[in-house]
Amino acid sequence: MLRFIPIALLLAAGPLLAQPGPGLKPGLSGRVEDKTYIAPGGTFRIAIPVLPELGGTIIDTPNVVTFQDRFNLHVSIAAFPLDATQRWELSTRGLKDYLAYFFEAFVMSDFRNLFPEARTESERFEPEIMNGALLAYTLLPGGSMFGDKRVLLRADDKPVVAKRGNLVFVRRGTTYIFSTELAEREIERSSYRKTTAEEDEILRLRLADILKKMEFARPATDSRSPAEFHSRLRSAPPDWRHDDSKLRCLPDCRCAGRLDQRPHHQGQGIRASGQHDRWHHWRVPGRLLL
Repeated sequence: MLRFIPIALLLAAGPLLAQPGPGLKPGLSGRVEDKTYIAPGGTFRIAIPVLPELGGTIIDTPNVVTFQDRFNLHVSIAAFPLDATQRWELSTRGLKDYLAYFFEAFVMSDFRNLFPEARTESERFEPEIMNGALLAYTLLPGGSMFGDKRVLLRADDKPVVAKRGNLVFVRRGTTYIFSTELAEREIERSSYRKTTAEEDEILRLRLADILKKMEFARPATDSRSPAEFHSRLRSAPPDWRHDDSKLRCLPDCRCAGRLDQRPHHQGQGIRASGQHDRWHHWRVPGRLLL
Protein backbone atom coordinates (compact mmCIF):
# COMPACT_ATOMS: atom_id res chain seq x y z
CA MET A 1 0.00 0.00 0.00
CA LEU A 2 1.11 3.50 -0.80
CA ARG A 3 1.75 5.70 2.23
CA PHE A 4 4.19 8.22 0.93
CA ILE A 5 2.78 11.68 1.56
CA PRO A 6 5.22 13.06 4.13
CA ILE A 7 4.48 15.67 6.73
CA ALA A 8 6.79 17.97 4.78
CA LEU A 9 4.15 18.36 2.08
CA LEU A 10 1.62 19.63 4.57
CA LEU A 11 3.54 21.46 7.24
CA ALA A 12 7.20 21.86 6.25
CA ALA A 13 8.02 25.16 7.90
CA GLY A 14 11.16 26.90 9.10
CA PRO A 15 14.70 26.77 7.72
CA LEU A 16 15.37 23.20 8.84
CA LEU A 17 17.15 21.86 5.80
CA ALA A 18 18.33 24.57 3.46
CA GLN A 19 18.41 28.24 2.63
CA PRO A 20 18.02 29.79 -0.82
CA GLY A 21 21.20 30.47 -2.70
CA PRO A 22 23.20 29.42 -5.74
CA GLY A 23 24.13 25.82 -6.39
CA LEU A 24 23.71 22.63 -4.41
CA LYS A 25 23.35 23.18 -0.66
CA PRO A 26 24.07 20.72 2.14
CA GLY A 27 20.86 18.93 3.05
CA LEU A 28 19.07 20.10 -0.09
CA SER A 29 17.90 17.19 -2.22
CA GLY A 30 17.33 19.35 -5.29
CA ARG A 31 19.46 22.27 -6.39
CA VAL A 32 19.22 25.99 -6.98
CA GLU A 33 20.57 27.59 -10.13
CA ASP A 34 20.37 31.36 -10.16
CA LYS A 35 16.67 32.01 -9.33
CA THR A 36 15.40 28.54 -10.25
CA TYR A 37 14.79 25.50 -8.07
CA ILE A 38 15.39 22.16 -9.85
CA ALA A 39 13.83 19.06 -8.31
CA PRO A 40 15.90 15.89 -7.77
CA GLY A 41 16.34 14.06 -11.05
CA GLY A 42 15.22 17.16 -12.96
CA THR A 43 11.55 16.14 -12.75
CA PHE A 44 10.55 19.78 -12.77
CA ARG A 45 11.99 23.24 -12.27
CA ILE A 46 10.31 26.34 -10.92
CA ALA A 47 11.17 30.00 -10.63
CA ILE A 48 11.72 30.42 -6.89
CA PRO A 49 8.63 32.25 -5.54
CA VAL A 50 10.32 33.64 -2.39
CA LEU A 51 13.01 36.26 -1.90
CA PRO A 52 15.94 36.02 0.54
CA GLU A 53 15.35 39.69 1.40
CA LEU A 54 11.91 38.72 2.77
CA GLY A 55 13.23 35.79 4.75
CA GLY A 56 12.47 33.27 2.03
CA THR A 57 13.52 29.69 2.73
CA ILE A 58 13.54 26.44 0.77
CA ILE A 59 12.99 23.08 2.43
CA ASP A 60 12.94 19.88 0.42
CA THR A 61 13.03 16.10 0.43
CA PRO A 62 13.48 13.81 -2.58
CA ASN A 63 9.77 14.25 -3.38
CA VAL A 64 8.61 17.52 -1.80
CA VAL A 65 9.77 21.12 -1.81
CA THR A 66 8.34 23.89 0.35
CA PHE A 67 8.88 27.61 -0.10
CA GLN A 68 8.05 30.04 2.70
CA ASP A 69 8.79 33.63 3.61
CA ARG A 70 8.25 35.63 6.80
CA PHE A 71 5.13 37.38 5.59
CA ASN A 72 2.41 35.58 3.64
CA LEU A 73 3.73 32.86 1.34
CA HIS A 74 3.80 29.15 2.05
CA VAL A 75 3.80 26.78 -0.95
CA SER A 76 4.46 23.04 -1.06
CA ILE A 77 4.98 21.08 -4.28
CA ALA A 78 5.10 17.28 -4.21
CA ALA A 79 5.98 14.99 -7.11
CA PHE A 80 5.54 11.22 -6.72
CA PRO A 81 6.13 8.75 -9.57
CA LEU A 82 3.20 6.37 -9.96
CA ASP A 83 4.10 2.93 -8.62
CA ALA A 84 2.40 -0.26 -9.83
CA THR A 85 -0.43 0.08 -7.30
CA GLN A 86 -1.19 3.67 -8.24
CA ARG A 87 -1.03 2.91 -11.96
CA TRP A 88 -3.62 0.20 -11.37
CA GLU A 89 -5.81 2.56 -9.33
CA LEU A 90 -5.61 5.16 -12.09
CA SER A 91 -6.38 2.67 -14.85
CA THR A 92 -9.41 1.22 -13.07
CA ARG A 93 -10.87 4.39 -11.55
CA GLY A 94 -10.26 6.84 -14.37
CA LEU A 95 -8.53 10.18 -13.86
CA LYS A 96 -11.35 12.16 -12.22
CA ASP A 97 -12.18 9.52 -9.59
CA TYR A 98 -8.52 8.68 -9.09
CA LEU A 99 -7.57 12.23 -8.16
CA ALA A 100 -10.45 12.46 -5.66
CA TYR A 101 -9.47 9.09 -4.20
CA PHE A 102 -5.79 10.05 -3.97
CA PHE A 103 -6.49 13.36 -2.26
CA GLU A 104 -8.81 11.85 0.32
CA ALA A 105 -6.80 8.68 0.99
CA PHE A 106 -3.38 10.28 1.33
CA VAL A 107 -3.42 14.07 1.61
CA MET A 108 -6.51 14.53 3.79
CA SER A 109 -5.62 11.46 5.80
CA ASP A 110 -2.32 13.05 6.80
CA PHE A 111 -3.99 16.38 7.49
CA ARG A 112 -6.38 14.64 9.91
CA ASN A 113 -3.52 12.88 11.66
CA LEU A 114 -2.21 16.31 12.60
CA PHE A 115 -5.50 18.19 12.92
CA PRO A 116 -8.40 15.85 13.78
CA GLU A 117 -10.99 18.43 12.75
CA ALA A 118 -9.46 19.02 9.31
CA ARG A 119 -11.98 18.78 6.49
CA THR A 120 -12.44 19.47 2.81
CA GLU A 121 -14.55 22.59 2.36
CA SER A 122 -15.12 21.99 -1.36
CA GLU A 123 -13.51 20.36 -4.36
CA ARG A 124 -14.07 20.16 -8.08
CA PHE A 125 -12.55 18.56 -11.15
CA GLU A 126 -11.03 21.01 -13.62
CA PRO A 127 -10.71 19.29 -17.03
CA GLU A 128 -8.93 22.27 -18.60
CA ILE A 129 -6.04 22.30 -16.11
CA MET A 130 -3.20 19.91 -17.02
CA ASN A 131 -5.61 17.67 -18.97
CA GLY A 132 -7.59 17.16 -15.79
CA ALA A 133 -6.87 18.27 -12.22
CA LEU A 134 -8.55 18.26 -8.81
CA LEU A 135 -8.91 21.66 -7.14
CA ALA A 136 -9.66 21.27 -3.43
CA TYR A 137 -10.04 23.74 -0.57
CA THR A 138 -9.31 22.51 2.93
CA LEU A 139 -9.93 23.89 6.42
CA LEU A 140 -7.37 23.11 9.12
CA PRO A 141 -8.22 24.29 12.65
CA GLY A 142 -4.94 25.32 14.24
CA GLY A 143 -3.02 24.43 11.08
CA SER A 144 -1.62 27.80 10.03
CA MET A 145 2.05 28.22 9.15
CA PHE A 146 1.81 31.87 10.17
CA GLY A 147 0.71 31.58 13.79
CA ASP A 148 3.95 33.16 14.98
CA LYS A 149 3.28 36.32 12.95
CA ARG A 150 0.74 37.79 15.37
CA VAL A 151 0.48 38.44 19.10
CA LEU A 152 -2.30 36.87 21.16
CA LEU A 153 -4.29 39.66 22.75
CA ARG A 154 -6.24 37.48 25.18
CA ALA A 155 -5.56 34.25 26.95
CA ASP A 156 -8.63 32.70 25.33
CA ASP A 157 -7.64 33.88 21.84
CA LYS A 158 -7.95 30.67 19.82
CA PRO A 159 -6.04 29.79 16.66
CA VAL A 160 -7.93 30.52 13.46
CA VAL A 161 -9.04 27.87 11.03
CA ALA A 162 -6.34 27.87 8.36
CA LYS A 163 -7.45 27.48 4.75
CA ARG A 164 -5.46 25.90 1.95
CA GLY A 165 -5.89 25.57 -1.77
CA ASN A 166 -4.69 22.28 -3.24
CA LEU A 167 -4.17 21.20 -6.83
CA VAL A 168 -3.66 17.54 -7.75
CA PHE A 169 -2.90 16.22 -11.23
CA VAL A 170 -0.96 13.51 -13.06
CA ARG A 171 1.77 14.47 -15.51
CA ARG A 172 3.95 11.98 -17.40
CA GLY A 173 3.60 9.17 -14.88
CA THR A 174 3.97 11.42 -11.83
CA THR A 175 1.33 12.65 -9.39
CA TYR A 176 1.78 16.30 -8.43
CA ILE A 177 0.26 18.00 -5.40
CA PHE A 178 0.41 21.77 -4.91
CA SER A 179 -0.67 23.21 -1.57
CA THR A 180 -0.71 26.86 -0.48
CA GLU A 181 -2.14 28.62 2.55
CA LEU A 182 -4.34 31.71 2.62
CA ALA A 183 -2.14 33.48 5.15
CA GLU A 184 -4.43 36.51 5.43
CA ARG A 185 -6.83 34.51 7.61
CA GLU A 186 -4.18 34.21 10.30
CA ILE A 187 -2.41 37.52 9.84
CA GLU A 188 -5.42 39.84 9.55
CA ARG A 189 -7.45 37.87 12.07
CA SER A 190 -10.43 39.95 13.32
CA SER A 191 -10.18 42.43 10.44
CA TYR A 192 -10.41 39.66 7.85
CA ARG A 193 -13.62 39.95 5.80
CA LYS A 194 -13.25 37.80 2.66
CA THR A 195 -16.18 35.60 1.58
CA THR A 196 -15.72 31.92 0.76
CA ALA A 197 -16.01 32.65 -2.95
CA GLU A 198 -13.39 35.38 -2.72
CA GLU A 199 -11.05 33.09 -0.78
CA ASP A 200 -11.44 30.33 -3.36
CA GLU A 201 -10.65 32.69 -6.21
CA ILE A 202 -7.55 34.05 -4.47
CA LEU A 203 -6.23 30.57 -3.85
CA ARG A 204 -7.10 29.42 -7.38
CA LEU A 205 -5.14 32.30 -8.88
CA ARG A 206 -2.18 31.62 -6.61
CA LEU A 207 -2.11 27.96 -7.60
CA ALA A 208 -2.35 28.96 -11.26
CA ASP A 209 0.59 31.31 -10.77
CA ILE A 210 2.66 28.48 -9.29
CA LEU A 211 1.83 26.32 -12.29
CA LYS A 212 2.91 29.08 -14.69
CA LYS A 213 6.30 29.24 -13.01
CA MET A 214 6.93 25.50 -13.51
CA GLU A 215 8.64 23.66 -16.33
CA PHE A 216 8.31 19.88 -16.56
CA ALA A 217 11.02 17.55 -17.80
CA ARG A 218 10.50 16.16 -21.27
CA PRO A 219 10.13 12.37 -21.47
CA ALA A 220 13.16 10.43 -22.64
CA THR A 221 12.94 8.62 -25.96
CA ASP A 222 11.56 5.11 -25.45
CA SER A 223 14.40 2.64 -26.01
CA ARG A 224 12.22 -0.45 -26.43
CA SER A 225 12.39 -2.31 -29.69
CA PRO A 226 9.27 -2.68 -31.87
CA ALA A 227 9.10 -6.37 -30.89
CA GLU A 228 9.05 -5.52 -27.17
CA PHE A 229 6.44 -2.83 -27.65
CA HIS A 230 4.18 -5.01 -29.81
CA SER A 231 4.49 -7.87 -27.33
CA ARG A 232 3.02 -5.68 -24.59
CA LEU A 233 0.29 -4.52 -26.91
CA ARG A 234 -0.70 -8.07 -27.93
CA SER A 235 -1.02 -9.03 -24.25
CA ALA A 236 -3.71 -6.37 -23.72
CA PRO A 237 -7.41 -7.34 -23.90
CA PRO A 238 -8.55 -7.57 -27.55
CA ASP A 239 -11.21 -4.89 -27.19
CA TRP A 240 -8.50 -2.45 -26.08
CA ARG A 241 -6.43 -3.12 -29.19
CA HIS A 242 -8.87 -3.37 -32.05
CA ASP A 243 -11.70 -0.94 -31.36
CA ASP A 244 -10.39 2.36 -32.69
CA SER A 245 -13.38 4.22 -31.25
CA LYS A 246 -11.98 3.57 -27.75
CA LEU A 247 -8.46 4.69 -28.52
CA ARG A 248 -6.87 8.09 -28.28
CA CYS A 249 -3.33 9.30 -27.98
CA LEU A 250 -1.81 10.22 -24.65
CA PRO A 251 -1.65 14.02 -24.06
CA ASP A 252 2.15 14.06 -24.18
CA CYS A 253 2.29 12.79 -27.76
CA ARG A 254 3.26 15.36 -30.37
CA CYS A 255 0.43 14.33 -32.67
CA ALA A 256 -1.95 16.04 -30.17
CA GLY A 257 -4.43 13.17 -30.42
CA ARG A 258 -5.05 13.47 -34.16
CA LEU A 259 -6.15 9.93 -35.00
CA ASP A 260 -6.21 10.75 -38.70
CA GLN A 261 -2.42 10.37 -38.66
CA ARG A 262 -2.68 6.62 -39.13
CA PRO A 263 -1.23 4.09 -39.52
CA HIS A 264 -0.40 4.34 -35.80
CA HIS A 265 -2.78 1.65 -34.65
CA GLN A 266 -2.90 -1.40 -36.92
CA GLY A 267 -4.56 -4.28 -35.12
CA GLN A 268 -1.35 -6.29 -34.82
CA GLY A 269 0.31 -3.44 -32.97
CA ILE A 270 1.46 0.16 -33.07
CA ARG A 271 4.40 1.22 -35.16
CA ALA A 272 6.61 4.26 -34.98
CA SER A 273 5.93 7.43 -36.86
CA GLY A 274 8.53 9.96 -37.91
CA GLN A 275 6.52 12.64 -36.13
CA HIS A 276 6.93 10.99 -32.73
CA ASP A 277 9.95 10.95 -30.44
CA ARG A 278 8.91 7.71 -28.73
CA TRP A 279 6.86 4.63 -29.52
CA HIS A 280 3.23 5.60 -29.76
CA HIS A 281 1.22 5.19 -26.53
CA TRP A 282 -2.55 4.90 -26.62
CA ARG A 283 -5.08 5.10 -23.88
CA VAL A 284 -8.55 3.71 -23.46
CA PRO A 285 -10.52 6.54 -21.80
CA GLY A 286 -10.23 5.89 -18.06
CA ARG A 287 -7.54 3.22 -18.53
CA LEU A 288 -3.85 3.34 -19.25
CA LEU A 289 -2.89 0.77 -21.87
CA LEU A 290 0.92 0.85 -21.98
